[in-house]
Amino acid sequence: MGEADGKVALLAGGSGLAGSHLLTALLAAPDFVRVYAVTRRSLGREHARLANRIVQFERLESQLKGLACHTAFCCLGAPFRGAGRTEAARKVDFEYVLAFARAAKAAQAQRFVFLSCVGADCDARSAHLRAKSEAEEALEALSFPSLDILQPGLLFGLRRETPISELARSLAMLVVTPLLFGPRESYRAISARTVAAAMLGAARSGRRGVYRYTYSSIRALALSPTPRTLRRGATS
Repeated sequence: MGEADGKVALLAGGSGLAGSHLLTALLAAPDFVRVYAVTRRSLGREHARLANRIVQFERLESQLKGLACHTAFCCLGAPFRGAGRTEAARKVDFEYVLAFARAAKAAQAQRFVFLSCVGADCDARSAHLRAKSEAEEALEALSFPSLDILQPGLLFGLRRETPISELARSLAMLVVTPLLFGPRESYRAISARTVAAAMLGAARSGRRGVYRYTYSSIRALALSPTPRTLRRGATS
């Protein structure tokens, strides 16, 4: 598929906080002509360029067989409030992410954009952070031509089902955020809308290889120009 014909996106996690913003951005993007959104339940959205694939994640690879895409976006992740349930969280944070990545590889994706989190480390005390780190390593091993890993701090934003505890945690983090400088800057809270814009910016960057982004570089990516504002022959 040539870029003159537009790109096809494959998205997992489009019903989540960041994923829903990313889906909206992709549907408005002039450089993506089709968006395959992979979900467990219907998104309840209608758009001429949207194809909502309802799947069982345990059978994800077989159910996506035959698809072709240019860029895959992964916003899968266990809710923070459920991260203590290590078995269920690991299935989402690692097993489903890897299954989606393998499906994207089979679909000939040239770029994989992954929403991880700050602090992901194989030696972390948190099982959630260990699973995120293992997912990052597994994605690198798949050798996509381009792999973008975003590691934001706490995401904030409103959605209808936002629990009070999560809202209170977000508000507390917003108060603390201005106090985080230097090495701690990467832990600053950031809006889900900004992260979604950054994921789209990463897809347009044209960079090859593996790149990781934290707070400041995520914000810079979010300001990336759209194809309509890029000069012909300029690099993004």
